[in-house]
Amino acid sequence: MKFFSVKAVPTVSWSSEHPLNFQPEFKTLLILCFGLIVFGIGEASLIAAGAGVSPWTVFAQGIGAVTGLSIGWATFAVSVGVLVLWVPLKQIPGLGTLLNAVIISAAIELSLPYLPQPELFAIKVMQSAVGILMVGLGSGLYLMAHLGPGPRDGLMTGLQDVSNLPIAWVRTGLEVTAVFFGWLLGGTVGLGTLMFALGIGPAVALGISAVHGVSRPGSETVATDGATEGDP
Repeated sequence: MKFFSVKAVPTVSWSSEHPLNFQPEFKTLLILCFGLIVFGIGEASLIAAGAGVSPWTVFAQGIGAVTGLSIGWATFAVSVGVLVLWVPLKQIPGLGTLLNAVIISAAIELSLPYLPQPELFAIKVMQSAVGILMVGLGSGLYLMAHLGPGPRDGLMTGLQDVSNLPIAWVRTGLEVTAVFFGWLLGGTVGLGTLMFALGIGPAVALGISAVHGVSRPGSETVATDGATEGDP
């Protein structure tokens, strides 16, 4: 269970040297895109399972209930608000930030019609769990490209930087907070929502650890008791 203590997104041989690199190596770009596709299919699996929407969708529902905004505009407003929080956290957007929005959305749209929509509750739960693990693995792949995180992943990495807490704890705290305030504002919470809120932090940390474990280290390696560690 060492992955629970991971405190940084490690640098490996195919990681970009800077998030503002708009001409990354082909391998880096390929792994980034593959990770985002896996992420998107995982999200689609959660949607198809029908056991509950994601925590940030609950928050957007709550915002919509209070303001009268549609779910689409409320989601947009939440994303903009999260990006504003990047400023004090000194997070830098990049090519990965742009592709995050495009590829994940496309992966959801293209895969959703082909995914099972189970009727049995137990199957819904299992499919939700698989979706959460896929999102975690996809996150590990695309974040380790170091080409810029998506809005909520940037909030996670920024808060981890300033708190030095494990990624699993930080992400879980963010998701639980989103669910809590979304529910207070009128959002709908399902079992799948709670599974995601409590499971995505460990899943992302596991994904990072798994990808790091099969990758050749770069100038820095994964840290379990600090931000990063140099190569021995």
